Amino acid sequence: MKKAAVIGGAGFIGSNIVDELINNGTEVVVVDNLSTGFLRNVNKEAKFVEIDISNTEQSKDLVKALKGCEAVFHTAALARVQPSIINPVEFDKVNTNGTVNLLKSCVEAGVKRVVYSASSSCYGTAEIFPTPETHKTNPLSPYGLQKYVGELYCKMFAQVYGIDTVCLRYFNVYGERMNLEGAYKLVIAIFAEQHKKGLPLTITNNGEQKRDFTYVQDVVKANILAANHSEDLLGESFNIGNGNNFSINEVADIFGGEKDFYKTVLEPFETLADNTKAKAKLGWNPKGNLKEWLTNYIKTL
Repeated sequence: MKKAAVIGGAGFIGSNIVDELINNGTEVVVVDNLSTGFLRNVNKEAKFVEIDISNTEQSKDLVKALKGCEAVFHTAALARVQPSIINPVEFDKVNTNGTVNLLKSCVEAGVKRVVYSASSSCYGTAEIFPTPETHKTNPLSPYGLQKYVGELYCKMFAQVYGIDTVCLRYFNVYGERMNLEGAYKLVIAIFAEQHKKGLPLTITNNGEQKRDFTYVQDVVKANILAANHSEDLLGESFNIGNGNNFSINEVADIFGGEKDFYKTVLEPFETLADNTKAKAKLGWNPKGNLKEWLTNYIKTL
């Protein structure tokens, strides 16, 4: 790719994609409204444009920013299940309306392919483990539903508007630049903040729920492979998960210290990706090791 745009490129996953693209010699435009991202994450060699993709009044500016881009990586979202249950309207504005506005702007800008950051939360409480992409969808939260609706929009835009799209269903991403601030940090980041402050590690339910934790650099590789795929993907969905899982208690034990089982919430008991399809069709091969990475990371806190 000569030129690409990363939407949400000041955030956790997006900024890591930006770095990889620049390392590969790609000219990169970062589009972000800085609601959950940070300027410090933006690679100095990238062009930064502050735009809120959910604000249709900025659509002309968005189209202008995307001109000449061969691929667009859509990583912008308000993430996390529980906050979306508390504030579904605001989440829908960003996650659903923002995605539609972006796809329309990509069509107008002549973008060839959009790589959409989807979510394993579309499966809800899965019945098959490892879970394949053919498993029924049953989101248990506004966030899960909104991310799945984004997939449907990607498929529809490929069929109706002729722009190629691909959807990557992430499973619990961790790694460098994960957000340690604000309401939208994930469980490893929550534990990291609490560990650093010497506080008990807060755990929902009984902590035996299991998650397929996936290293951010593996997610980056999946994005690059999907963007460069030689054939049209037409909104096809791929599981991007490590293919093994750990209980929340096991993760807490790596950090060490006191646990605080502080509330009961609605959440899937287990996530575990069947990543066979991504390996076979995209040539993706995750290499992340959660225990090894966490052990080294904790030493830096």
